[in-house]
Amino acid sequence: MTPALRIGNLFFVLAATLLGYSAKAVAAEKVTFRNDVMAVLSKGGCNQGACHGNQNGKNGFKLSLRGEDPVWDEGALTRDMLGRRINPVHPKDSLLLLKATARIPHEGGKRFAVSSREFAILAQWISDGAKPDAADLPRLTKIEVTPGQLVLVAPESQATLHVTATFSDSSRRDVTSLAVYDPANPIVSVTSGGHVSRLQFGETVILVRFLDRQATVQLAFVPERKHFAWHDQPEANYIDRHVWNKLNSLRELPSPLCSDSVFLRRAFLDCIGVLATPAEAREFLQDTQANKRSRLIDQLLQRPEFADYWALKWSDVLRNEEKTLDRKGVEVFHDWIRQSIADGKPLNEFARELIAARGSTYADPPANFYRALRDPQTRAEAVAQVFLGTRLQCARCHNHPFDRWTQNDYHGLAAFFTRIQYRIVENRRGDKLDTHEFQGDQIVWLDRRGEVKHPRTGEVLKPHFLGADTPDFPRGADRVQALADWVARPDNPFFARTQANRIWYHLIGRGIVEPNDDFRASNPPSNGPLLDALTKDFIEHRFDLRHLVRTIMNSRTYQLSSVPNDTNCDDEANFSHALNRPLQAEQLLDAIAQVTEVPLQFNGYARGLRAEQLPGVRMYGAKSSESERFLQTFGKPDRLLSCECERNEDATLNQAFQLITGDLINRSLSDPHNRIGRLLDSQKTNDEMIQELYLSALNRLPSQQELEAGNRMLKNDKNRRPSLEDFLWGLVNAKEFLLRR
Repeated sequence: MTPALRIGNLFFVLAATLLGYSAKAVAAEKVTFRNDVMAVLSKGGCNQGACHGNQNGKNGFKLSLRGEDPVWDEGALTRDMLGRRINPVHPKDSLLLLKATARIPHEGGKRFAVSSREFAILAQWISDGAKPDAADLPRLTKIEVTPGQLVLVAPESQATLHVTATFSDSSRRDVTSLAVYDPANPIVSVTSGGHVSRLQFGETVILVRFLDRQATVQLAFVPERKHFAWHDQPEANYIDRHVWNKLNSLRELPSPLCSDSVFLRRAFLDCIGVLATPAEAREFLQDTQANKRSRLIDQLLQRPEFADYWALKWSDVLRNEEKTLDRKGVEVFHDWIRQSIADGKPLNEFARELIAARGSTYADPPANFYRALRDPQTRAEAVAQVFLGTRLQCARCHNHPFDRWTQNDYHGLAAFFTRIQYRIVENRRGDKLDTHEFQGDQIVWLDRRGEVKHPRTGEVLKPHFLGADTPDFPRGADRVQALADWVARPDNPFFARTQANRIWYHLIGRGIVEPNDDFRASNPPSNGPLLDALTKDFIEHRFDLRHLVRTIMNSRTYQLSSVPNDTNCDDEANFSHALNRPLQAEQLLDAIAQVTEVPLQFNGYARGLRAEQLPGVRMYGAKSSESERFLQTFGKPDRLLSCECERNEDATLNQAFQLITGDLINRSLSDPHNRIGRLLDSQKTNDEMIQELYLSALNRLPSQQELEAGNRMLKNDKNRRPSLEDFLWGLVNAKEFLLRR
């Protein structure tokens, strides 16, 4: 016998031995369709959207998407096409197995080997007669993955996951080899057996799925940094403790505190949306008291601009725009939002009043919340995203691929809103063909009837809270009020957590959960203990917006410099340094108006209204003003979505042209009554004028070098105005002006 033949025979014997062992191991267990076969179909990717889970199936074979309907799938395998996919007489020659092992052509390629456990499970199920499951078959209740969280410091680069499934009869099984592993980013590779290998340094999340249950694993791969040494860091409050703990585990050091001038500008922009005046900046910079930062924060929280700025943020996600609400609706809704914030209304009560709103959209401003949400599904999606931090849209047509929510969950929430109706008092819309335009008062009211049906089964679905027990509502009960009360409850599992994360996002520039309204199993918080602490604090202080803003701004974490060090230069998610980010459209426009002292003009409003005070987006039916076009260019959202993601802050060429040669900039700089004109009339020295321009634009005094450069521009000019205009043009085009640092 030749060596090649001996090797071939040895390989055949080995394969047969492995197959026999695998088959014997599987045969020793009772194979069920729902708990075993369905797991194999998911493991092989057979029921994914790109394969047979597609809406139309593939090549005449259709499975439910990601195994959400085992009854359908069992019928597809055993009865569809006269049962041609299984062969009970010769199980291993079933079409299902021939294709999956690529022994005959299969467009999806080879999904598993003949010697695999997956093959053995399917073969055993077919051999047993492909029988339906017993009615009392234990159901999967949860899965656990170990380790759930792990930091690996180089040279460590690998980890092995273990997945345990728990069933309704309390039995437990190791399902590591049948679980599906989905890394959130490509810094790791994961084998089918749960072995993780590092490809790059960084943090990742791995979503682990088995049947209809999910769990997440958070892994961090950290460079060795041989000379790293953690230094005890001062803590202003509990926020710093949780941030430092995470940074220490990642072998990263926080940046030092920012300078007073950077803090001043940052605090004004983040808290009230405008710059400090030169007088305010000078006073703060000259203050030598140790508590001047905390005193400044307290002062900002009491200013009227605080309500203006945070009303702008809420107007964005509450779709306060003129096409659907009309001009008066926009204004009364904005006034109500602003007054709620000015009065310090607890955010859970704010949410309760919005969700339970009804009545005239003119006389009862919260009712405008429903003017842009014209059907139960849109209302459910908006409430879930804005108040519960959950993007339910995927579950409208199928079970959510990356979270626990099912179609029943989606339509169960929509069932709360089916009885909301409208009485349109009048509609004076300008475009008779545009059914989305409204001009006139509407009455939001509740009907006594109206249900939601499951789109696939036709079953009438009862209203159901997301992830929580729901009482039975008697006939005629006020379902909307019940939902509003549940959302506002201190023990609601979502609301406080979502709003704490949203406030953190607006102050820090990145959510602990990012995107800030996308809480899901596959998107866990970057610092869970920090988010837990913020949530607890928020609830204990009765959902007080100002309290949480004050707490975050007083932390050292908030006050860190944006200049990274050698250990944290790649960090974007753990708050080791401040994130540089562009000023929002309204901030930038208001800053230009404030620095140049040229008031803004918006259609239909008095001259001098700040951009952050603008109730809506723009006036429909009229040519956009110069100020409105500027806001649109710099990313002000149209407010057609219940999401901050609609605001676009990406830099564009059009933005650059607006800042360099735009009409608004040129008009503001050349206006004879602007700041430059006032400075020239005041007979101030060149040094004094340069200092005021720096204080107004950058909230700091110029360095000696900057002062000398400014003087060189001005000292030889008999007419200093053109030089001052060029000088101020340079300041408002500087990165330091355009960025919040």
